[in-house]
Amino acid sequence: MSQHATSDSFNHEPPHESGHQAPAAAPGAAVPSPADIKRWRQYLADERAEAAVYRDLAQNRRGEERRILLALAEAEGRHEAHWLQLLGDQAGRSRPASLRSQFLGFLARHFGSVFVLALAQRAESRSPYAADPTATPAMVADEQIHEEVVRGLATRGRNRLAGTFRAAVFGANDGLVSNLSLVMGMAASGVGSSVVLLSGVAGLLAGALSMGAGEFISVRSQRELLAATRPTQITLAAAPSLDIEHNELVLVYLARGMSREAAEHRVAERMGLLDCDCDPSLSLQPELPEARDEHVAVGTAWNAAASSFCFFASGAIIPILPFLFGMTGVAALVLSAALVGLALLFTGGVVGLLSGTSPASRGLRQLAIGMGAAGVTYLLGLAFGAVVA
Repeated sequence: MSQHATSDSFNHEPPHESGHQAPAAAPGAAVPSPADIKRWRQYLADERAEAAVYRDLAQNRRGEERRILLALAEAEGRHEAHWLQLLGDQAGRSRPASLRSQFLGFLARHFGSVFVLALAQRAESRSPYAADPTATPAMVADEQIHEEVVRGLATRGRNRLAGTFRAAVFGANDGLVSNLSLVMGMAASGVGSSVVLLSGVAGLLAGALSMGAGEFISVRSQRELLAATRPTQITLAAAPSLDIEHNELVLVYLARGMSREAAEHRVAERMGLLDCDCDPSLSLQPELPEARDEHVAVGTAWNAAASSFCFFASGAIIPILPFLFGMTGVAALVLSAALVGLALLFTGGVVGLLSGTSPASRGLRQLAIGMGAAGVTYLLGLAFGAVVA
């Protein structure tokens, strides 16, 4: 998209300013139409805005990520120069960037999070240059490569978010859908609003406690399983006392996946018997505790339980808000469904943003699934109420 930024190895200022005008088009060149001028000005504004996004993101990064972002902005400057050259004296005053580009800029300046990179990835994938004959093939290729570069940067942030994001989205979504279904089912059965409210509160507490307990057990069990599979230092302590004639230490290394040659070489090292000109690659480093997988074993079971409880409760309270504020009957049900629908659209949209896909389609998918579950429960409640009556 546009505007170039300086990188650590480029200390020049951007060559464009809002009042800059490129040289006029060469004599004899085709006169652009008003539609061309308008389109090129918009391209120019968007290029400048999106290059500024990369520069703003670079301010919050260090090392290689910073250099990559600044190089992206630098490349966008070449695109900007292309539109300036085509516009010539018609460049005029700078146009405002598209709302999408302005929104990206706002997020980059104030947050600089993975959400911005995810949005930038989607923006790069929707570049109009491939269908515009006035854009050069190199510019089209640049946009395609930029999408992959931004995808790689966004992937780093997505990996760091993976555990927390999963707990937040799925915990809140479970609370929304399960408690809305409970409220709809109870209301359809014909019970009073006070009973519906009580059922909703009970569902919130029961579900949140269940989620918290389940997450506690899951994380604790996972950490214990990882600890049980991590090699100990027993071989160091036992090696001096082993019988050289019947040395079972080799079995330890074979069980850990070493080849027999490497296992026997390691045994010789442990027993102090190594006195040969052996392959140096067989001399392994002393056994050290394996580094924990930061995406599997991060945090404690208590933290996981607390976050799961809170995320579920934050979703589960939304369906009962109308009843908490004294509403009853159909009006309370409609408002409850509307509030949950908005929340489902939001959570689905966030999933879409982070995955680099359409927020609208993901939001509508979440909405359809949640409302489908609530609708089925409502019908079951009607049937149950009719049978009891």
